[in-house]
Amino acid sequence: MITVTELYRHPVKAHGREALCAVTLHAGKTMPMDRVWAVAHEMSKFNDAAPEWAHCVNFSRGAKAPELMAVSVKTDEATNTLTFSHPDLPDLSINPDIPAQAARLVEWTKPIMPADRAASDRIVRAPDRGMTDTAFPSISINSRASLRAVSEKAGRDVSPLRWRGNIWIDGLEPWAEFDWIGREVQIGTTRLAIRERITRCPATSANPQTGERDLDTLTILTEGWGHKDFGIYGEVIETGDVKLGDKLELL
Repeated sequence: MITVTELYRHPVKAHGREALCAVTLHAGKTMPMDRVWAVAHEMSKFNDAAPEWAHCVNFSRGAKAPELMAVSVKTDEATNTLTFSHPDLPDLSINPDIPAQAARLVEWTKPIMPADRAASDRIVRAPDRGMTDTAFPSISINSRASLRAVSEKAGRDVSPLRWRGNIWIDGLEPWAEFDWIGREVQIGTTRLAIRERITRCPATSANPQTGERDLDTLTILTEGWGHKDFGIYGEVIETGDVKLGDKLELL
């Protein structure tokens, strides 16, 4: 039996993960409170006057700033307050929709941002969807079995937090999820269409506890399996609830 083992959201793209016990997924939408905001850098072409989904190259992210991978976040939805934590920084609580508070997040990350990259500039958001890495509103699904295969190849335990997934599952063979492309899955009371594999970037090389690049995950994937893919993207086609322990059924 294939079951849900973990659920995560990332309210500000690349700036912290938050574990969940349950979530309601809505048809045609990204996970609620996942990548709602993103941090545009000084070279970003994000159009503030007509905001809409934009490619990840427009934003500060773990691929270019690995220390961001060590950020965690807690959300108070009643007050729209996000509290960020990092091992080398004091905690910060802000409402990202208030410009003066949003600017504090940019200042807060300055000590952990590389000097040779475009500097973070401002927090932005699209009006109707999360700023996921796909042009369609995606939910990422990762397999614990595939993670164990990567860990065995690496010779060490590899944290699931490196992969910034939304839904983690267990109970299938390693990489079997790649065979689901073009099919549908039922998870809890929601249904998703599986669209494509997730091709990974150097963000996964950073340790999610320290932010240091300490594992060449892309080489491990390439030498082990001839690709740089880990996980799959799905699109919600039927609104429903997902919680830890729910069963996944391949339709």
